Amino acid sequence: MEIRSLYESQQFSTQLLFQLFKRADDLQEHARQGTIPQTLNGKILAALFYEPSTRTRMSFESAMIRLGGNTISTENAAEFTSFAKGESIEDSTRVIGGYVDIIAMRTKQEGLAKNAADVSYVPVINAGDGRGQHPTQALLDVYTIYRELKQVNGIHIAMVGDLKNGRTVRSLCYLLGKFENIKITFVSPNNLRMQDDIKAYLKKHDVVYEQTNDLNEILSRADAIYITRIQKERMSGQDYESAKGQFVVGKDDLDKIKPNAILMHPLPHIEEISLPVSIEETDRRVAYIRQAANGLYARMALLEWALKKGPFKE
Repeated sequence: MEIRSLYESQQFSTQLLFQLFKRADDLQEHARQGTIPQTLNGKILAALFYEPSTRTRMSFESAMIRLGGNTISTENAAEFTSFAKGESIEDSTRVIGGYVDIIAMRTKQEGLAKNAADVSYVPVINAGDGRGQHPTQALLDVYTIYRELKQVNGIHIAMVGDLKNGRTVRSLCYLLGKFENIKITFVSPNNLRMQDDIKAYLKKHDVVYEQTNDLNEILSRADAIYITRIQKERMSGQDYESAKGQFVVGKDDLDKIKPNAILMHPLPHIEEISLPVSIEETDRRVAYIRQAANGLYARMALLEWALKKGPFKE
């Protein structure tokens, strides 16, 4: 029997993406009407997080509960599971798979989610693996672009910040490579530039990209500005000190952004965005709170797809 695990963005087809977008739209409408279908009644999700998380873990848990399912979880599996005793991720996955119907997993080491998926008896969803990928974040990011800009083909997106260590921008690049006439501008400190494997992938898929250190200039040209934080936990202190504070979007910078463009962020944002809550709540270009909300419905659709409970065409 097919097990629908998701460990990398490359697994998505454009057909599946648009099916998930449509289902997420439908689920948002059901939520507004108070009629969310209980398609996952009786199913159990294990949220197995070996690295701390707030939004992603709660988003998966809420998605499962809203669809009628249940969850069991641990936020620090590295310390509070048999992993701390030396058990392999493969053994943990096979054992836990006997208790639940699906696993959402975050790990500190790149590639562990795929290792788990390869041996699992139930679907495994990669919720972030070190510097590797975060495919469900990429899903909700492209879904947000689709909802906000009414298209994905033909957009110009600026990716700003820690592009070397950022799994969100890596995963998003893999998804954008599936669309047409995409242009990407990478804006980062010199020591945190996008890695060569992603550039090779983009070139192979005819995605036009450029690199610049001039954030001000690109703000006026991009359809979407995707800001990321400098990931202090994934670099040396020297690298962090040389990179922090170089690219910050504040109140005055909004004047440079096109009226119909959007400002995105995978969150949490620290110093790289400096906007008062009043502007975040009233300026429609500020999309990252809606972006996070979209993650709930995108993950609801994904859970249905993985468990073969949604209205998806085979």
